[in-house]
Amino acid sequence: MTGRKTAGALQGIRVLDFSAMIAGPYCARLLADSGAEVIKVEPPEGDYMRSRAPMRAGRSVYFGVLNAGKKSIALDLKRPEGAQLARELAAASDVVVENFRPGVMRRLGFDYATLSAANPRLVYCSISGYGQDGAHASLPAYAPIVQAASGFDVTAMSYQRADRPPNSAIFVADYLTGVHAFGASCAALVRRERSGKGEYIDCALMDSMLGMLAYEVAEAQAPVERTRLLFQATRAKDGFVIVAPISQGNFEDMAHAMGRDDLKADARFATVGARSDNWDALMSELDRWAAGRTVAECEAAMAAGGVPCARYQSVAEAMDSPYAAARGLFATVQDGAHEIRVTNPPFKMAGAAAGARVAGLGEHGPAVLEQVLGRSPTEIARLIAEGVLCRPD
Repeated sequence: MTGRKTAGALQGIRVLDFSAMIAGPYCARLLADSGAEVIKVEPPEGDYMRSRAPMRAGRSVYFGVLNAGKKSIALDLKRPEGAQLARELAAASDVVVENFRPGVMRRLGFDYATLSAANPRLVYCSISGYGQDGAHASLPAYAPIVQAASGFDVTAMSYQRADRPPNSAIFVADYLTGVHAFGASCAALVRRERSGKGEYIDCALMDSMLGMLAYEVAEAQAPVERTRLLFQATRAKDGFVIVAPISQGNFEDMAHAMGRDDLKADARFATVGARSDNWDALMSELDRWAAGRTVAECEAAMAAGGVPCARYQSVAEAMDSPYAAARGLFATVQDGAHEIRVTNPPFKMAGAAAGARVAGLGEHGPAVLEQVLGRSPTEIARLIAEGVLCRPD
């Protein structure tokens, strides 16, 4: 559906983002993509991710992708006046997002009980490794730790038929929890419109990971006799493809695309149950067929037959693919030093627009204090001179 789009769906919503690293910033990034005004509160030294590679012209592209579309204010929250400014911003906000270890925000005086007393309509979202209470709440946790503790890595090891859990570098738990926190925050805003009441949200990385492992949770309670089908890479002459003949129709279409209609009558593959018992043998037939063909030839043959199939691409190839261009998956934004490409939100709306740019550390601090809190230029200059408000980067 095409046509002129209006402002974002969350236009008029102000978010105060105290979070750092990945899960919280990704949640707030999605809120910004949806039209909310997101004010990122950073310490004088900035979010740790500002120093993380990949870097270009002294700026972290990684940080840019996670925080596009936000305003930045750098406050020294250890100073009473800095803390007071943060509390005033919270009183003027609709949503607060934080992902500190449980108890930190309470010690700082920015917990839900304190902030909601001044702003009863506040939606407050806390993100942590193991939730806000219970025996594990105080444990330090990053995504790799939770991915190990949840069973995710042991499951991956069993599917790879390896002798140790896989190395961890893609932080599934962070991004998944960020998505859940985004959805919960939006749901709480809808409830607030109906009830007039704010909400406290407790999102945990561990909960998100276990929630994702639906099959494995079911299997742990009702063990399956057959080995689960493993969809694997098939080697072609110049790369790899993956083919997923899940349904009976998929299988028959695949056999025809391979020029192997005889496979349909093979007792090892004729039914779903038979294919499950002889899956490795079926994959070997596919390997033999692909070995003499290029990736492009394999893809073309399977696509013509209506069989689910894709080549294995690098991220760079996926970014530059015709699919990404047609879907408008990436936006080009300015981070203060150069242009970078950042992912657009993984959803589209027919009538609501989304836009993004990357803020320098503290770039919007003076404007935020003037426009949101009504501070005068003279007072803002004093706050900068005293180190309460950091000078814009």
